Amino acid sequence: MSDRVKVEISGGVADVRLVRTDKMNALDDAMFSALIETGEALKTTPGVRAVVLSGEGRAFCAGLDMGSFAAMASGERRPNTADGPSLLTPQRTPGGSNRAQHAVMVWREQPVPVIAAIHGVAFGGGFQLALAPDMRFVTPDARMAVMEIKWGLVPDMGGLVLMRHLARGDVIRELTYSGRIFDGEEALRLGFATRVCADPRAEALALAHEIAGKSPDAIRGAKRLIELAETPVDQHQILLAESAEQGAVIGTPNQKEAVMSNVEKRPAVYAD
Repeated sequence: MSDRVKVEISGGVADVRLVRTDKMNALDDAMFSALIETGEALKTTPGVRAVVLSGEGRAFCAGLDMGSFAAMASGERRPNTADGPSLLTPQRTPGGSNRAQHAVMVWREQPVPVIAAIHGVAFGGGFQLALAPDMRFVTPDARMAVMEIKWGLVPDMGGLVLMRHLARGDVIRELTYSGRIFDGEEALRLGFATRVCADPRAEALALAHEIAGKSPDAIRGAKRLIELAETPVDQHQILLAESAEQGAVIGTPNQKEAVMSNVEKRPAVYAD
């Protein structure tokens, strides 16, 4: 895993970095494995209260490795990889993902907030990976694209599940049908970026540490509520869920600590 993804945990924040810098962090079989293994491990790592996902070197993630496209062009369909017959495997995660989708959706499934820090390029599968976190901080000149159409393909790593909550349907259609490249400023206007900044990773880490300083019970409950509100459920279910989450945190040690730290004007100390 260390030759594809590195993780450093400090102050409750998991700093996750793609480190295949010679290939602009392109997605090969080893990168898929590393993303899945890292994401699954972080779900249950004690003390993690926020995650920052970024890429080292020149890019966030350039998308599927060129070797996979070469294999497709030659007629080779490699099993057990993102481009092989395993795409329709019945062996899927509880959320419905095949292996390639799992490498993306595992970041949406984190119980704590995740922030993507995007620079350079986020093309194709790399763009879909960037969509999974709760927020996206991007440089003004970052280049992004739903690029699958360039290779005669469709987005198939959770992109349609994730894009539908961020942009209008006609915007998604235009970008998917054309495959055109857009920058960070346009991404903000379209809904794909949360914040445009000169140093996305630094700002993402700063916000992640701020989040890590809040009650972890309330943060996790808020994330569950927001995700529920994005699903096709009726108002009654959402209101009931709000009541349930609030009832679960009121009077707990962490909630009491939130109150007392504010009253006593001191930093809060929360238990995981």
